Amino acid sequence: MKGVDRMLVLTRKSGEGIVIGDQIRVVVIEIHGGQVRLGIEAPAGITIYREEVLAKIKLENKKAADVDPGQLKKILSKKDRSSDQDKGPKK
Repeated sequence: MKGVDRMLVLTRKSGEGIVIGDQIRVVVIEIHGGQVRLGIEAPAGITIYREEVLAKIKLENKKAADVDPGQLKKILSKKDRSSDQDKGPKK
């Protein structure tokens, strides 16, 4: 992650948690084999993503931002022509 200066490493048991700032609480729900289930309590305005999902979102956003302006103009002109045809004959 960008801007990470340090990492706090903790050992927690099922039912124990940590608090981040004064609005986010992370609780260990269950430990089973090599997996840990976490519960995250945070205000509704804070978005929470799994790391791999956020990486995919960022990649898709980058692809969308890299659209050739010529392609965009072509797509928009097609849309304008099709909406004119949908209106039917003028009276």
